[in-house]
Amino acid sequence: MVHEVAAAGFNDPADYEAARPSYPPEAVAWLVERLGFAPGRVVCDLAAGTGKLTRLLTPHADVIACEPVRGMRATFRTVLPGVPLLAGTAEQLPFAGESLDAITVAQAWHWFDDERAGAEMRRVLRPGGGLGLVWNARDRSVEWVDAIWTIMDRVEKRAPWRRHEEWRESSDAIPGFAPPELAEFHHSQSLTPEAVVRRVASVSHVAVLPADARSAVLDEVRTLLATHPDTRGAETVALAYRVDCIAMKRI
Repeated sequence: MVHEVAAAGFNDPADYEAARPSYPPEAVAWLVERLGFAPGRVVCDLAAGTGKLTRLLTPHADVIACEPVRGMRATFRTVLPGVPLLAGTAEQLPFAGESLDAITVAQAWHWFDDERAGAEMRRVLRPGGGLGLVWNARDRSVEWVDAIWTIMDRVEKRAPWRRHEEWRESSDAIPGFAPPELAEFHHSQSLTPEAVVRRVASVSHVAVLPADARSAVLDEVRTLLATHPDTRGAETVALAYRVDCIAMKRI
């Protein structure tokens, strides 16, 4: 079962594909090494969305994408037509037992039922297979960036993504997996001010707002960018991210 906010908020992913960031090469290299990617290894990029992470993984293994939201799948097929793509959820994976060498999950574990998803992943991974999680988390150390996300705080009071912070504070493994390894990276996304507005528009909790409320949020972001001394008149700005990576092995 797909979370209702994810199902509605991501069904038209034009803003997601246009404005969401990629992942830095060093984070991808860390995942590739920790999960044992190699030619001929079969990897599922789960909740692949529009393929933001998928396109970075395909040079390193035989990647199969799995995505539950129809709109996301439609965009994925236009961006990565040569990559196999399945419909499925983390709690009911469309794979045979012990058929995968690794699973990656980018920007999505917080939508899952931890217990059911963990059990399914243990079922489909071969012994020693790897599970890798990654998030582009919000780096609020820059004043104007913090101001943008402060606007979002009002919209996302109960956003599931906030749960990923718990992983950074915990060494607990998913049952059937070895204790996780954690790594942190940093990068930034160069965007025009209007692209920053699209970045905010791509957030599921904004996408599902009534039209007038959504417009009000986006106009508030535009006003902030037009008036803040660090962004006023700028052609491009750098939106900073902290990248959280987690890897663990099936036992």
